[in-house]
Amino acid sequence: MNELLEFLSNNLELIYILIFAIFIGVELIKNVPSVLHTPLMSGANALSGVVIVGAILVMLEAKTTLALTLGFIAVVLGIINVVGGFAVTDRMLQMFKKKK
Repeated sequence: MNELLEFLSNNLELIYILIFAIFIGVELIKNVPSVLHTPLMSGANALSGVVIVGAILVMLEAKTTLALTLGFIAVVLGIINVVGGFAVTDRMLQMFKKKK
């Protein structure tokens, strides 16, 4: 518990930036026209791939259990995001194919 409190107090500015980024991301996604959702999903998949690589690099340098746990959670969530993104993109692209 002390590790968590120390982490939060040392990285308070980063937590504020994360919360701000979440709010901006939600507002941006809400205003995207439906025509652009497929290209946007493909871009998000690429970014999630970068997040996975970054999280693995963080895990390699982890000195505390908290850092290792957060890195592992980031890898798992990134993989879920990539797989789900590809599934949604594939389903959207299937809508544009001619039916036999």
